[in-house]
Amino acid sequence: MTLTDVIEVLEAAYPPSRAESWDAVGLVAGDPGGRVRRVLFAVDPVAVVAAEALDWGADLIVTHHPLYLRGTTSVAATTPKGRLVHTLIKNDIALYTAHTNADVANPGVSDALARAVGLVGDLVPLQPFPDDPWRGLGRVGELPEKTSLGEFAAQAAKGLPRTPGGLRVAGDLSRPVSRVAVSGGAGDSLLATAAAAGVDVFLTADLRHHPASEFVESGGPALVDAAHWATEWPWLDSAASILRESGVTVETRVSAAVTDAWTRGY
Repeated sequence: MTLTDVIEVLEAAYPPSRAESWDAVGLVAGDPGGRVRRVLFAVDPVAVVAAEALDWGADLIVTHHPLYLRGTTSVAATTPKGRLVHTLIKNDIALYTAHTNADVANPGVSDALARAVGLVGDLVPLQPFPDDPWRGLGRVGELPEKTSLGEFAAQAAKGLPRTPGGLRVAGDLSRPVSRVAVSGGAGDSLLATAAAAGVDVFLTADLRHHPASEFVESGGPALVDAAHWATEWPWLDSAASILRESGVTVETRVSAAVTDAWTRGY
């Protein structure tokens, strides 16, 4: 298979046209006509992921986060990102990014997150597109049975990859929970949307003190705040399965490297 063949499958699932205008998605490095036999999926395009790709013999790395979200005027090997570019090109490893276009896809990042923390049945977007009710940010779904906030948080912690920061919970731990909203990555822009959706709890990442405090004080749903990386990692296997099920004859692998920014909690 060529790199172009693989990209066509990925972009059918995650159309670049659905990415935010400020985003940087698509092919970052690589020859479109190059052969692809092994594809490594990871959240972040960082040195440890490039080293894993090199050790495994990957021809392509697919990441969720862009390498150069805000652009650059240099790829000199005097910076970590510049060195990464040099490593990839020297070893003929392509890099491709699906970011906000994967966030809003169906299935996308939040579908994988929802399943990881135990939601069942049909999932609907928390903030759907006006022209497509099945695509959009976040997901809303149900637990198999009503439980407490504390029990749900413990279940979510088991379903997500472990990080030093773990999960933070805001709300009465005995509060009944059955209807849940989730959003992979930073989600405090969706707090009001989650409240309007009538959910019992909203699980996301990167919640800031003041918005979270004001939200809880106003009587909104309970909150569960997870590590950014952990909420997006479940999507990697979903993305890899798209290649596996499409008939593309490549070997896929999900990186187990923990690229969460934090290394230890005290």
